Amino acid sequence: MASPATLDTAPPRLAGDAEKAAKSRDLVQSVERAMALLEALAEDGSGLRLTDLVQKTGLSPSTAHRLLTTLQTRQFVHFDPVNALWFVGRQTFSVGLAYGQRQSVLAPALPLLRPLRDLTRETANIGIVDDGAIVLMGQIESREIVRAIGRTGGRAPLFGSAMGKAILSTYRDEDVHALLKQAGLPRTTSAGPGGTEALLEELALVRERGYAVDEHEFSQGLRCVASPVRDRRNEAIAAVSVSGLAARLTLERLPVVGAQVVDVALRLSQSLAGRER
Repeated sequence: MASPATLDTAPPRLAGDAEKAAKSRDLVQSVERAMALLEALAEDGSGLRLTDLVQKTGLSPSTAHRLLTTLQTRQFVHFDPVNALWFVGRQTFSVGLAYGQRQSVLAPALPLLRPLRDLTRETANIGIVDDGAIVLMGQIESREIVRAIGRTGGRAPLFGSAMGKAILSTYRDEDVHALLKQAGLPRTTSAGPGGTEALLEELALVRERGYAVDEHEFSQGLRCVASPVRDRRNEAIAAVSVSGLAARLTLERLPVVGAQVVDVALRLSQSLAGRER
């Protein structure tokens, strides 16, 4: 006969997995409901009562109030106790402002990218810095049959792309060292940089001539030329680039194309800073 200790077994593993899955579903559902509350508040700037939010979202009063108080602690919503009204909070504004800043780079960039595409006959791009990477915000495609095309929203490493190196050239060497220590130096292709010292030497050259070059580092067979874009605080927040087949965007063309890219980046920087050229 089995002893009492043997009979007192732990719950089956599947039960634990099911519990985790249920908690995960509950978490996702809570996020969706919180977003619904924020969307409802965003539609009415005059504020909404709890009963109004319940009607708009279909949530129970207890669930809506619990989520609202959680959002309030993170300042995503604000409660006016005098009028018993809920409003969008300042943290929601901050998040939306970050998106608006990205858009404010793209809008003035596009009219400048089109003539750059026509001058170089290659694809012209605008990318921004985001969490240690370059995010492609927009591009004007080359009219050539075979051309370089990137996915809008796609990410490229700072250390392995022309736009990334253009941004890095505005940093001090000690800041570049700190980034390298944190993220490491990836070798995206066999043509990637040879090491930290080689990268620092290349960045010094970028500062001197005003543009960076991607020699098949991010994508084999393609060459890219980029220059940094600065905001009104003189911080590099984006980069303009031209990308194309290395067979067309030859080393002999780089000085001319580089100067054209630098010119567009400068004009965009001045536009963002509100200065006349």
